[in-house]
Amino acid sequence: MAEDVPPGEDHEPTGLDLARSIARGLAGRTGPASTSRAGRSLRRRVPRETSSSGAHPDDRDPQLVDLSVGRIVEDQGWETDLKVHGVFARWEGLVGREVGEHVRPESFAEGRLVVRTDSTAWATQMKLLAPDVVRRLNDVLGHGTVQVIEVLGPRAPSWTRGRLRVKGRGPRDTYG
Repeated sequence: MAEDVPPGEDHEPTGLDLARSIARGLAGRTGPASTSRAGRSLRRRVPRETSSSGAHPDDRDPQLVDLSVGRIVEDQGWETDLKVHGVFARWEGLVGREVGEHVRPESFAEGRLVVRTDSTAWATQMKLLAPDVVRRLNDVLGHGTVQVIEVLGPRAPSWTRGRLRVKGRGPRDTYG
């Protein structure tokens, strides 16, 4: 190793200088590469980087999946959307079993939650319960996330097309 140091320079063979001198000494050596049965080399070729990670953690080190996904969600501004869709998944637990059986959330955009009921009676009931449901949802999602609940009644069949077409506005039924 002493031959790697130019004459007249003081050199202490520790740390980075020692590692560089060992690397220079090994770079000239070529040993037989082990091969597989197919004749391919098993030795990995690792591209040399100009900088290394070092002893302290940084962005190039492996990251936990939940931290990486959390960073992506935060960067894209998806926190509220994910919370709201989580509420959709646990809807029955938040509003109660009876209400959850008859009322389903359909969409959420800009503070407006749209729910669909399975009968007009439940649409009326949900309109009465809306302030309480907004309060419960904002407790879970954060203050001011849900501002208004829009209640839609059941979907009615179309009477304007088909074999049994009815002229006029169709029958007056509540469908539920």
